[in-house]
Parts: sequence; structure tokens; C-alpha cells
Amino acid sequence: MQIVKLSEQNVEALAHLFVELWPECTFETEYEYCKQILEKENQTAFLVNKKSEYIAFVYLSLRNDFVEGATSYPIAYLEGIYVKESYRKTGIASKLIQQAEQWAKENGSSQLASDVEIDNEQSIRFHNKSGFQEENRIVCFIKDLKSH
Repeated sequence: MQIVKLSEQNVEALAHLFVELWPECTFETEYEYCKQILEKENQTAFLVNKKSEYIAFVYLSLRNDFVEGATSYPIAYLEGIYVKESYRKTGIASKLIQQAEQWAKENGSSQLASDVEIDNEQSIRFHNKSGFQEENRIVCFIKDLKSH
């Protein structure tokens, strides 16, 4: 197993993994998005390659805007983490969190933040097990305004 940084050679693999994590998205849209990550200094991703197959990723950014619970900026933000189902509970996600923490420190962040959907119990358990502390729970609303 090898953790590798996002590059031109694995950007397509990242897009496929994005669609596995976020199935409401299309490959074409995610592929374009992943190519943009390569160009941004404040974003990166790391992929896990095992036997020439990409099986997991962590996607990170540096934020300078408000992040619940942050005490200093920039703050490293865990935008997404995913391990293919057949490889879960093997320590891969923990290794990706360690990689994320190292990247955060190298980029001037003393904290790593994240968020999950309020009903995603599996992800909440993972975050707690990984040393994250819950800062807040919210329910967001929107109301469309009719134009006259």
C-alpha cells in the first residue's frame, strides 16, 4: 500500500473515487473539479494505491474563512475522506488522517477541521475515533423567494 499525492497521472482515479463517495455527482463534473484541485495552492488530495488500484483518498483544503471551533488560521479542512468498502476497518483511513495532519502542519495549520451530515453516524464515529472533537450540530434551512 502506498499513499501518493494527487497528480496528472491519478486525477482520473480521484474523480472515480469522488463519484463513489458522492454518487449524486457525475464523473465528467468531478473530473473537471479534480483537475482544478491540481492548480490550487490551497488544496490537495492524497490517494491510496494498492496493487495498482486506487482504493481510498483524502481531499484537503486550507481555509481562512470562518470554521466552527477554529482558534487559528489558516485551518486545514478535511473536505472528504473515502475508503472502498472492501478495504475498510484496515487502518487505511487512519493513515490518511495522519497524512492530512502532516500536510496541515507543513502548511501552517495547527488544527484540522471537518464536517459531516448530521445523520451520518458512521462518519461521526470515525471522526470521534480519529481524535476530532464535536463543535456544533446544526440544521440548515433555505426558503426560495418568489419574484414578482
